[in-house]
Amino acid sequence: METNQNRRCCGIDVHQKTVVVCVLPSDGTPGEPVKKVYGTFRNELTRMRGWLKQLRVTDIAMESTGVYWRPVWNVLEGHFAHLLLANPKQVKALQGRKSDHRDARRIAEFLQDGRLDASFVPPPEIRRLRDLTRCRVTLLGQRDEIHNKIRDLFETANVKLSSVMCNLLGVSGQRIIQAMVEGQESAEVLSWKLNGKLRPKEKQVRESLKGCFDEFHRMLLAVYWQQYRFLNSQIEVVEAQIALAMEEYAGLVELLDAIPGVDQIVAWTVIAEMGIDMTVFPDAAHCASWVKLCPGTHESAGKQMNSSTGHGNRYLRRVLLQAAWAASHSKNTYLRALFYRIKARRGWGKAIVAVAHKLVIIIYQMLRDRVAYLELGADHFDRINPVRTARKLVARLERLGLQVTLQPLQDDSQPQQT
Repeated sequence: METNQNRRCCGIDVHQKTVVVCVLPSDGTPGEPVKKVYGTFRNELTRMRGWLKQLRVTDIAMESTGVYWRPVWNVLEGHFAHLLLANPKQVKALQGRKSDHRDARRIAEFLQDGRLDASFVPPPEIRRLRDLTRCRVTLLGQRDEIHNKIRDLFETANVKLSSVMCNLLGVSGQRIIQAMVEGQESAEVLSWKLNGKLRPKEKQVRESLKGCFDEFHRMLLAVYWQQYRFLNSQIEVVEAQIALAMEEYAGLVELLDAIPGVDQIVAWTVIAEMGIDMTVFPDAAHCASWVKLCPGTHESAGKQMNSSTGHGNRYLRRVLLQAAWAASHSKNTYLRALFYRIKARRGWGKAIVAVAHKLVIIIYQMLRDRVAYLELGADHFDRINPVRTARKLVARLERLGLQVTLQPLQDDSQPQQT
């Protein structure tokens, strides 16, 4: 490996309360590593940054340790030529040979030798979008939990409202719950709260409300109802903030929205998790591997073993799988044809993952080249090999006991021979 006299590497072992810093001598020069320990308060990290500048450090690597690397990254970002966040698996120590100082030196040596792959760290504005979209997901999960608690409370009190209404907390359900919290006990009066398509079910709803709902259940319902309304208001606030922050990316959101199965929420999450600069990924395959929507490599003795896709970015994976499910229900689209093509051979689960993998490839290429989505059509695979398609269809009809004779359609544009 070619050495650069001006290159000086540093490894940082990050913890909650302290960081251990190890600075190696400049490439090609003798000397001993220099080590120091700093606290993680802002002032301490600023002193560490000044010390690293005095030593003329050019390259810094640190291990991705929970969220504790973020304060260190915030202080060092933009002040050094190369700042790298390493996967903990790449710098894992052997058992019995681990200490904070050794970890810091090992990270520095791995960085100097080029043995570390940089993790993807988006720019600050994209990281803020990430925080907003992930906050929304957390609030939605908390709201769903409260929804389930209200449903279970009704079951405990013999109120079978969820057996009649598909959406317990729809417009009609919320009106009934609000009346129950305010003290209304009459099933007859509560059934009048129904709205829209639920009006024909008034008699069933009235019967489902005849339970043993008492003041204890009313108190718990009031607590859950207040939490549910609060979470709704918080979700609205976060979504409004996301919409405001996404205004500068409105063109990209509209571009992604043209993909079957992708809506505004999916487009928001894709931009927040992947960013808008696709040059951080060498190609589409690396991008899909980062999301963990393709099998890993596990080869031994010349044999390729089965390997799971892994976990990856759970926020992005979650919305892409949802988008894949929606795309599988779209009409006359390539993604729907791809889903059923794989489902017939490998099952529903792998077909959904395969469609999500294809979505990552499509999104990567659209964001990289800033091009619109091109719909290949539901007959794309038939057009690739029409002879094979015809042979399969004939075989299927013959299995039903039918004799099939194929004859090409006559082209009306050509003159008929007499």
